[in-house]
Amino acid sequence: MKIEIKIPTLPESVSEATLVQWRKKSGEAVARDENLIDLETDKVVLELPAPEAGVLVEIIESDGAVVKAGQVIALLDTAAVVAPVRKAAPATSEPAAVAVKTEAAALPAARKLMGEKNLAATDIEGSGRGNRITKADVMSAATKAPGVPATPTAATPLPTVSGATGSGRIEQRVPMSRLRQRVAERLVESQSTAAILTTFNEVNMQPVIDLRNKYRDRFEKVHGIRLGFMGFFVKAVVYALKKYPIVNASIDGSDVLYHGYFDIGVAVGSPRGLVVPVLRDADQKPFVEIEKQIGDFGKRAQEGKLTLEELTGGTFTISNGGVFGSMMSTPIINPPQSAILGVHATKERPVVENGQIVIRPMNYLALSYDHRLIDGREAVLTLVAIKEALEDPARILLDI
Repeated sequence: MKIEIKIPTLPESVSEATLVQWRKKSGEAVARDENLIDLETDKVVLELPAPEAGVLVEIIESDGAVVKAGQVIALLDTAAVVAPVRKAAPATSEPAAVAVKTEAAALPAARKLMGEKNLAATDIEGSGRGNRITKADVMSAATKAPGVPATPTAATPLPTVSGATGSGRIEQRVPMSRLRQRVAERLVESQSTAAILTTFNEVNMQPVIDLRNKYRDRFEKVHGIRLGFMGFFVKAVVYALKKYPIVNASIDGSDVLYHGYFDIGVAVGSPRGLVVPVLRDADQKPFVEIEKQIGDFGKRAQEGKLTLEELTGGTFTISNGGVFGSMMSTPIINPPQSAILGVHATKERPVVENGQIVIRPMNYLALSYDHRLIDGREAVLTLVAIKEALEDPARILLDI
């Protein structure tokens, strides 16, 4: 029986996807749940598994096609079940072995780039978890690959060239990924539709550092995860948003939409760029659960395994530029949210306490907010509340 392979349902904020690369050819056998093709949306790269075992009898939409939810892209014949490809292939078949390694060892974004660079998995040494190949590994291998052409062709983008002078000045033109296109659209949308202002404050991180140092080893032993800093920031943000709910609200036409829940987006880096998975109901989660989920988000962001649902929604966002060494920034609001907190690098700095100059680990916090909805008073007091919660962590635990 022939069944249709369709694009799965996409969230409301995602209208279409791009077919990155078919992992199977027409006429090849596939196993149930085996990945057929990589789908790139403006949020994540997804794998589309086979719903049943069978033979891929027809590919309707080829690589690079833009598709919508429910669209038929291939036909699978479940009655034409044959032996798995690897068993049917001759023992001396090197291409089959290479294909198996590529599928198992490379992240989806890396596989796409490998196709563009005409590289195989055996040409690249993976640096990701479990030796999986990342996009950075592919770029590094591409610059070292022998026989790379010095001029552009239609099929092969130019490699990055350093030290070129005179007639060797080379430019490289590559299409923006769907994720980067969407980021660009939303940033322009945010700046053109919101009246964005930013207020700043500084926080002494010594109390959090002392608490973390005191319980770090025991926390890891009991819960099996390391005790980080982001959990403290999430709890401090929830504490402040409860006091000033307007900062957790959003504008919907001519109405103000107050959210009776706290879904906190936490920006994390991935091989494809910055993504913002959402901690649902952060106010109801214990501290250890928040730390576990943040750690899981970071791991799966690197592996390209975050789901669309995890990247959709949110009432407030935390962006931690401090992990990259940023000292100060003015983060841009993620619409339709009304505010975002920028966290920066904690550095020892001289400060005045009780008339004395002392050295303290200080962090500059930045709260960008939509002045159409939030007045300066609420924005400043929200940031002060976050500062107070971090400088006295007991407030977070006792909710006072």
